[in-house]
Amino acid sequence: MKKILIAMSGGVDSSTCAYILQQQGFEVAGLTLKLYDSQHKTCSSLKAIDDAKKVCKHLNIKHFVLDLQKEFYDEIINNFIDSYLYAKTPNPCILCNEKIKFGLMLKYTISQGYDCLATGHYAQIEKCNNEYKLKTPKDKSKDQTYFLYRLTQNELSKIIFPLGIYTKQEIRNIANKSNLPVANKPDSQEICFIQTTYHDFLEKNIKDFKNKVLPGLIVDKNGKKLGKHKGLIYYTIGQRSGLGITTSEPVYVLKLDITTNTVVVGTKNDVFSRIAKIDNISFISSKKNNDFKANVKIRRMHKPASALISNDIIIFDEEQTSITPGQSAVFYDNDEYVIGGGFIL
Repeated sequence: MKKILIAMSGGVDSSTCAYILQQQGFEVAGLTLKLYDSQHKTCSSLKAIDDAKKVCKHLNIKHFVLDLQKEFYDEIINNFIDSYLYAKTPNPCILCNEKIKFGLMLKYTISQGYDCLATGHYAQIEKCNNEYKLKTPKDKSKDQTYFLYRLTQNELSKIIFPLGIYTKQEIRNIANKSNLPVANKPDSQEICFIQTTYHDFLEKNIKDFKNKVLPGLIVDKNGKKLGKHKGLIYYTIGQRSGLGITTSEPVYVLKLDITTNTVVVGTKNDVFSRIAKIDNISFISSKKNNDFKANVKIRRMHKPASALISNDIIIFDEEQTSITPGQSAVFYDNDEYVIGGGFIL
C-alpha cells in the first residue's frame, strides 16, 4: 500500500484531496508548510495550520508542520522584490511551486519514507511510453497547469493530483457530504504573503526604499515628456488607469525603462505585439527541436494563442496584448498537455 503525504493548506481542495485518497485505501498524512508569519492569509498562515490540523483530526490521520520561512524568504520573497526593482511583474506562485512545494517539500516527503506527494492542484498527470505528461484538468475554469510548467519528469513521477478528474463543485459536494470542517471555507485568491496591496508590501520590504524607488518621467514612444511617475514599481505593462496624466486619447504603459527611469506610454494599438523573448526555459519532457508550433499562454487568464517557438523567441500568429516581462509564457499542445515554458524578458 502506497504511503502518501498530502500538502494541506487548510482549504477545501487539499482537505478533500486527503479525504479522497483515504477513501481509496492509501495510508495518508497531512503536511502544512509554514512559509510566512501571518494571521490573515490562508495558504501558510497560523490559521491555515490550525484548519489543516482540524481536518486531519476529523480524518484521524497524522499532521506535520514544516517550517520553511527562511527558504521562502530567500527564494520567493527576495525574487519578488528584485523583480519589481528590475521593472518586471513576477508571478511568485510559479517559483514557489518549483523551489518550495515540489522542491523542498517533495524532498521532505521522500526523506520521511512516503512514496509520493499529493496536492490539491487542479491538474492531471498521465504516463505514456514511460514518460509523464502534465494535462489540463476536467474543470477548465480551475486549470492550474500554468503554475506547474516547471515540473520535471523526476518530480512528476512522485506527485499525485487527485482533483484533476473533478469539477470544483464536485469537490465542494464531497467536502460537505464527508462533513469536513472547512467544507464551506472561501477559496484563497491572493498571493499568500500580500496582506493589503503589492505596493504596500514593496514599500515596507524594499530596503533603502527612498533611494531605490525614484520618481521619473512619463514619455510617449517618441520620447516626448507627458508627466511624472512616482516610481517604476507602481506600474505594469498595459496599465491605463492611475497614470496621472492628461492626454487627447487613452494611453497605456508600453515599457518600463530602468536605464532612463522612464514610463513609456502609447495608444491601445501600441500595446499589441507578435514577438516575445524568454529565458530560463523548462520542458516537461525531452527538449523540443529548435522550432516548433504550440499554443502559448502569457498569463494565467490568457487564452492560449498559436505561435512558433524558435529557441528563446516566441512569434505569435496574431498580435497579443500586454506581453509583460516577469510573467511566464507557457506552451501547450492542443490546449491540453503542457510542453514547457519560460520567463518573459
